[in-house]
Amino acid sequence: MQKTSLTGSILVYFQLFVLFVFFLFPIFWMMAAGFKHNVDITSYPPKIFSELTLDHFRDLFSLYPFQEYLINSIVISFGSTLLGLILGVPAAYAAARFNLQWTAFLTLIARMAPGVLFLIPWYVIASNLGITDNYLTLIATHTVITMPIIIWLMISTFEELPTEIEESALIDGCGPFRVMWKIAIPLALPGLSVATILSFIFSWNYFLFALVLAGNKTTPLTVAAFNFVGDAAVDWGGLMAAAAIISLPVIILVTFVQRWLIQGLTGGAVK
Repeated sequence: MQKTSLTGSILVYFQLFVLFVFFLFPIFWMMAAGFKHNVDITSYPPKIFSELTLDHFRDLFSLYPFQEYLINSIVISFGSTLLGLILGVPAAYAAARFNLQWTAFLTLIARMAPGVLFLIPWYVIASNLGITDNYLTLIATHTVITMPIIIWLMISTFEELPTEIEESALIDGCGPFRVMWKIAIPLALPGLSVATILSFIFSWNYFLFALVLAGNKTTPLTVAAFNFVGDAAVDWGGLMAAAAIISLPVIILVTFVQRWLIQGLTGGAVK
């Protein structure tokens, strides 16, 4: 019995190791390629050990306004996440308390539909109004990505909360909005933190809307990285360095909040 248990543990750890290598090797290769010369990145067979350089990262901030792209990504991601929370949390609470999940499904359709479906109408509207290179336009469009995530995560979170506490507050004279703000949301903080983190990550990584609607003043990191892909050649070193900078904030964020992330995602798993 003990031998069988030991063999099972070895197999489990071996599977975890394979998955670890499978998922992290592309990240490692991306990070390493950012410190290599272009000739070493594209060499065949690939060179694992080669001369390291900081030229690609230095060029990002000396030849390109990469710090402005970084600020644009932060503004757009934080703005769309905040707007998604303002609109999505009350909607999720109403859907959970009044059994209106079918209305929440309508927002999920917007998330499931291809982004190109919205792109042409938004571009026409933004062009006619003269707001194509505008933070508010990009924040509003990215809310289509963040709000459905927030609504569906928060619905399950609110459904797990005991309704007796809210009913007692209503008897004591609290209105529905005050009950939501003072009681439901504080109790739902683990799920709210997960919804906030995931919506920020989705908005940070999203590419399509900004590619068409952003201009020189509002170009985010994802669109700026696309500029390293040319018609005749690709600046692999610059592209990998840009991708590393884009990925680094998300990796750091998930590393520090993974405990709350797992707690919030598994909070409604058992009833």
